Amino acid sequence: MLLLAINMVSYASHSYVPSTKKTPTIVSFNNVKKGHQLIIKDANLLILYKESIQKNGDYSKGFDLTSLPDGTYYFELDKDVEICVIPFTVNANQVTFEKEKETIIYKPTVRLDGRYLYVSRLSLDTQPLKVELHYRESSQYEKTLLFSEEIKNKKIFERIYELSKEKKGEYILLFKSQGREFINKLTY
Repeated sequence: MLLLAINMVSYASHSYVPSTKKTPTIVSFNNVKKGHQLIIKDANLLILYKESIQKNGDYSKGFDLTSLPDGTYYFELDKDVEICVIPFTVNANQVTFEKEKETIIYKPTVRLDGRYLYVSRLSLDTQPLKVELHYRESSQYEKTLLFSEEIKNKKIFERIYELSKEKKGEYILLFKSQGREFINKLTY
């Protein structure tokens, strides 16, 4: 199911032209979709810039990255089921992209079909994944942890959870991997 979904998603190829002291850095992505997010983060993962892509197709924009303080930064293209991470450094007003350190983080996918909750994730580098399933009645603020597990050394993670007939309300799936959290809320 996950592999099929990934094959159906159009992958955005990208390019960049590093800046010199007088020209901006041009960042381009092919086959982006409306709603994808382009983000620039610093080494502490603090968001410095965030933009929502406004139309499907090709995207290109110039950035004056030479004005950033010396350090390590990241462009991230946050797509439907993946995040493309493109690291770069700024040193003495020179921008250098680190092509060999580019990564793709695959997000978990969740689908509710009746009482069955289908969860999957691809991790080509077998990064650990912590999964928590919480429940909250519609009349309550507090949530209850129903299930927790940590997956290690698996490229493909797939689970089917059966939800209780008696517990109607909001189910919250919390995923933690690679220093990130992904949250999916579903009402049953």
